[in-house]
Amino acid sequence: MVQALYRKWRPARFGEVVGQEHVTHTLQNAVTAGRIGHAYLFSGPRGTGKTTIARLVAKAANCLDEDLSQRPCNKCAPCLAVNEGRYLDLIEIDAASNTGVDDIRDLREKINFSPNEGRYKVYIIDEVHMLSPAAFNALLKTLEEPPPHAIFVLATTEDHKVPLTIKSRCQPFSFRLLTTQEIIGRLNWMADRENISIEPQAVTMIAQHATGSLRDAESLLDQLLTAPGDTITLERAQMVLGTASNTAVVALTEAWLNGDGLTGLNTIHQALGSGADARQYARQVVAYLRHLLLLKTAGGDLALDVTDEQKEVMVRQAIKASRQNLIEAVKKFNEAATTKSGSWQPQLPLELAFVELLPGLDTPPPAKLMEVTDLGPMEEADQPPPAVEFIEPTPANIQIEATEQESVVPTEEEASQVRPVTQDVLTLKQVTSNWPRLREYVARIDKSLPALLASCKPLATEGNVLILGFDYPILKDKFDNKPRANDVLSEALGELVGVSCSVRTVVTDQYRPSSATTEIDQEEFAALAEELGGIVRESEED
Repeated sequence: MVQALYRKWRPARFGEVVGQEHVTHTLQNAVTAGRIGHAYLFSGPRGTGKTTIARLVAKAANCLDEDLSQRPCNKCAPCLAVNEGRYLDLIEIDAASNTGVDDIRDLREKINFSPNEGRYKVYIIDEVHMLSPAAFNALLKTLEEPPPHAIFVLATTEDHKVPLTIKSRCQPFSFRLLTTQEIIGRLNWMADRENISIEPQAVTMIAQHATGSLRDAESLLDQLLTAPGDTITLERAQMVLGTASNTAVVALTEAWLNGDGLTGLNTIHQALGSGADARQYARQVVAYLRHLLLLKTAGGDLALDVTDEQKEVMVRQAIKASRQNLIEAVKKFNEAATTKSGSWQPQLPLELAFVELLPGLDTPPPAKLMEVTDLGPMEEADQPPPAVEFIEPTPANIQIEATEQESVVPTEEEASQVRPVTQDVLTLKQVTSNWPRLREYVARIDKSLPALLASCKPLATEGNVLILGFDYPILKDKFDNKPRANDVLSEALGELVGVSCSVRTVVTDQYRPSSATTEIDQEEFAALAEELGGIVRESEED
């Protein structure tokens, strides 16, 4: 059986541990001075080396090397036995599975027996916070007055759940998350020893994906290994890990800052279509927006774990956004990232987060825009004003708030194609044939409307009323509550198809055609029925 990389390359000496120097130096000094404590409490995030260092303490305590500074030596019988997992005086207990007071009482009875082959019995109790209150009370007396041959190492990821009475009887050590560069260095070291060929961008992505946990990073590298001699590319890493490219994250952020719903939703769909996981994509967006918020707050000189080119783009985007909008964006996308992926449309929380962040522009409908005569030449009116005045990014001006984008009117060519409104009957075929053009048309009035229109479809017409179907009530309410959205869509549709009409919204699976529904041809009705999951049957006459 092939051994996992994180187990195969587990550090064998204190100096090989990455990122926890404040812990390893203290423990190495204690071993050299012959002052190993009787109880330690290791706390910190998962995958940061707590169990590894606990085993190093067990090896150092029983090592036979006469030079204390060289312990553990990894040459004597006790060190080799620990490395091979067969040392009888190293007892590892999973507190999550042994939570009861009876388990601790059994430990108290056995602890008084002398070690089998070494100087000390070392008890490693993992996830100690899972012990019951009665079990903690049973352990308390043993920690306070342990036998001279016993050493306890308690490990936990939630030290706030460990009673203060237990903490006060242990030497506490807090483990920290590793930086991206520390993880990258360890992965490259491991790849060299395993003769693994891996692209630098792929290593960086694995390190970022691990979010500070070295064990997670090593497990991800193990997951990407295939045939010997193959190169681990960035594309393969993205596909296996379900991550989107950094370009997709930057593009989505830019679309949000510009209020461009169409580009933003297309970016999301393209990223997910290329294999990215929706929740992981949301996490990447949260991490990116967090960097923008830090830059906005602390200034352009803030040190971030990114390249100079990436930081330059971040500074430019931080200038365009307000601090409050960044805070709101981080909250929305974080909700999308933490939403359980049990939905039959897992991308929905991500889409909703983006749509809800788009600005609602209170602008007049198309007909009113056409009546404006004081804008000057149409060519000038077609040019949207800049979102912000570009300012060379410096720590002093990074706080500049973004100016609101103004709406734009349709182009002269589009205006010339608008038909005069008549009183003809509206048909569904007219609407569906003009639907893509309609979305582009209203985007010039309110850039957040196309994002909502992408989440609905025309269902039917009842007289001159268009029935617009949304798959989810929350999206229907979003459209209904948006100021003037219904009027803008009605008037824009009327000018495009030449029919005076209005719009009514429904939830798609709750809509039942009324007797007033306009007749449509059999082929179109069959297509609509198939889209809604129904079938067409001939009615039986009595």
